[in-house]
Amino acid sequence: MRRTVGLGFVALAVFTYCTRYIAAAIFGSNLQSHNAQLFEAMLQYVGTRLVTISQILGLVGIVYIIWAEVGELRK
Repeated sequence: MRRTVGLGFVALAVFTYCTRYIAAAIFGSNLQSHNAQLFEAMLQYVGTRLVTISQILGLVGIVYIIWAEVGELRK
């Protein structure tokens, strides 16, 4: 059960991390020209909160997976 929960947290971390890039792409979709500098500006507009959330979720997921493995080894 803990492995499943851990994988769920890791999956949420990946989804949250990708959401930042998708949101930046959506914000910049109406622009006439596209380049790396504009995309960086859109990423700054989105902010880093999603990165922080994804790191926390990933860490919680890894801890759950390690907890499950340690519990399995002790049996």
